[in-house]
Amino acid sequence: MRSWWCDWRWRPSELRRRSDVVEAWTVLAVGVLLLIGAPLVGFLAAWWAYGDADARADALRADRHTVRAEVVGDAPVAVPSAQGGRPLTQLAMVRWTGPAGAVHTGRAVIPADARRGDAVELWLDSRGRAVAPPPDSSTVWQHSVALGICGGAGTASVVLLGHCVVRRAAERHRLAEWERDWALTEPQWTGRRAG
Repeated sequence: MRSWWCDWRWRPSELRRRSDVVEAWTVLAVGVLLLIGAPLVGFLAAWWAYGDADARADALRADRHTVRAEVVGDAPVAVPSAQGGRPLTQLAMVRWTGPAGAVHTGRAVIPADARRGDAVELWLDSRGRAVAPPPDSSTVWQHSVALGICGGAGTASVVLLGHCVVRRAAERHRLAEWERDWALTEPQWTGRRAG
């Protein structure tokens, strides 16, 4: 039994057309691109995304700091929300003391189980505004893995789409070659004249 490498498109034959050879080489190229190219592109996209996201997270960590704040308002009745695997949170009024000693009051995102009078950790930017905490390492990894998967899947999609286009063109050429050859052969077999 012969292996699939001994496909008739690779062996010399009178039935083999140029379009068969093109299709055989295309299948080989598609296989290599799917097995090596798509994972490589996915890895490189994830590597780039990790470096970029980690640098941004470091910049945000350098710009932001935490202070202790007291919840002064009642939490709204709305359903708390979760973001990116973080614990449930809600928006409520809090009061905190800034670095200069001034007391500030404003709305901030706090844990869902915090009630009036509870002390919570509040993230502030360099201007003293309440902001979201900087991304942690798991968020950076999630971002990197997602972009890597998208990069690999996108590359595989482009390769498969290109294969479909080449295969369709090869099929058209193959049919045209058969039609041309049949126009030369038919008069010999049927006794009719080519017209």
